[in-house]
Amino acid sequence: MANLVNLESVSKSFGVRTLLDAVSLGVNTGDRIGVVGLNGGGKTTLLEVLAGVEPPDDGRVSRTRDLRMAVVTQRSELAPEATIRECVIDPLGHDADHEWAADPRVRSVLDGLGISALGLDTRVGPLSGGERRRVALAAALVRDLDLVVLDEPTNHLDVEGVRWLADHLLARRCALVVVTHDRWFLDTVCTRTWEVVGGRVEQYEGGYADWVFARAERARLAETLEEKRRNLARKELAWLRRGAPARTSKPRFRIEAAEALISDVPPPRDNVELLAFAKRRLGRTVLELEDVSLAIPGDEGRVLLDGVTWRIGPGDRVGLVGVNGSGKTTLLRLLAGDREPEAGVRVQGQTVRLAHLSQELHDLPGELRVLEAIEEVARRVQLGKQELSASQLAERFGFPQGRQWTPVSDLSGGERRRLQLARLLMAEPNVLLLDEPTNDLDIDTLQQLEDLLDSWPGTLVVVSHDRYLVERVCDGVVALFGDGRITHLPGGIEEYLQRREGAASPVARVAEEARPAEPAARGGGPSGADLRAAQKELTRLERQLDRLTGREAELHAALAAAATEPDRLLALDAELRTVLAEKDEVEQRWMELAEQVS
Repeated sequence: MANLVNLESVSKSFGVRTLLDAVSLGVNTGDRIGVVGLNGGGKTTLLEVLAGVEPPDDGRVSRTRDLRMAVVTQRSELAPEATIRECVIDPLGHDADHEWAADPRVRSVLDGLGISALGLDTRVGPLSGGERRRVALAAALVRDLDLVVLDEPTNHLDVEGVRWLADHLLARRCALVVVTHDRWFLDTVCTRTWEVVGGRVEQYEGGYADWVFARAERARLAETLEEKRRNLARKELAWLRRGAPARTSKPRFRIEAAEALISDVPPPRDNVELLAFAKRRLGRTVLELEDVSLAIPGDEGRVLLDGVTWRIGPGDRVGLVGVNGSGKTTLLRLLAGDREPEAGVRVQGQTVRLAHLSQELHDLPGELRVLEAIEEVARRVQLGKQELSASQLAERFGFPQGRQWTPVSDLSGGERRRLQLARLLMAEPNVLLLDEPTNDLDIDTLQQLEDLLDSWPGTLVVVSHDRYLVERVCDGVVALFGDGRITHLPGGIEEYLQRREGAASPVARVAEEARPAEPAARGGGPSGADLRAAQKELTRLERQLDRLTGREAELHAALAAAATEPDRLLALDAELRTVLAEKDEVEQRWMELAEQVS
């Protein structure tokens, strides 16, 4: 492998804060490197120094001769008066205007990033920030490159766009260095991980899952060494008290397999206990939409919901997905009561205490300090079995003691987002509506948020393009496909992507076959033909449940047998989750039919 970029003892500071301290590392052909670390820890600075956007204060950065490199950072800017064609197509060459349409890679990039839909003759100036970022990303990806450097490329992409970008980068042979907090993307694309921490860059093999295992193992070894140091100190003290001891051989320490790190860790949450607690707190009615019709604002004639009935019950944890502009935020505002339906009714339970995390940050008190802004809501909070003070919750969201006295007006976008989340949870809501909660959050803060949500007993609806978050904290997924309905997806996000491609999975077909028929006219019961059809479907569903139960048992046995094979474990776990989701859907339909024929 040839070396493309090399950093030798590179240091970089801003004011009195050192972000890179004598860092040495390199990028070789074929490398796909994910960069992680806390917000403000130096990830973007590392990328800009590596790419030549920022010079180092000390050290040396060398690049191979004639290196073809593209850089898309958060500071990348396009000329406002330029058209998309001038930014993306024209740099390809004089004949590009005639040849680009026949180039499958260029066409794939334009379609995959939604650039074709914007129109090549559209000027960049009036575009939104997210659209401009996609244009800048397209301008990089249409070129022949040795190295592409990307800073948070998934921020303005929906779930479908994130998967397209992952597939595109995997198909290319160029090297990649990418800063992202999207853990699914890291795990899918990256073969190495750099963690920027305390001015250093720790290097790990593999993507996100491998990094988590390696970091946990490193922490365990550090604790072992600290315990060893304390034991040696005690032995030294004993020797000083009673004289020189006999020489003995050094103790030997065994490094345990990665599986030992999680062998005694329980599942992230006890769904049965949380559901029971949620029912006690919320009762039977939480949020319901009855025959609701709703249009997307600012888009005349475009219907979001057309006579939809949707019931969200106590303890439900739902992920809501759809392409950008499909109406997810509008639906969340309807659930929150901030938007009225054109027809139908929204019903909210009497015991509901609702909290809505919007994408805007205008509701923060800029005149207060961080801790004061949290204590303004409450001084202590009970989250499941955990009781936390305002200061402890602030620390969980990345505000150490010294940072808690920072004025809110001085916080960065990511810090303001974290503060907004902390204030929401301090109010002890029992229904949470979260609109893109991962925006501007680093991975450590995401892990803290997920840990809090794991033990949070309430109803949760999440809109997010972070596939990892949705699959971790939600028990079900629904989608907006633009057909005026809310579609339940037993197969989760994978089924959503397959449906978007027009090739629905077997799980989707089962769900479609098992979908309840339209209710009979009011006042009339089911006919004899309806009852016979229901009984026939009950028999079919019972056979299907037997098959799924058998497959579930086989997968549990396979998981036990594959304890030392991480890749196989991940594949088996994914299949098990799909089987359980399908089984849950079939059981629910079976119960509905059983009530109908009883």
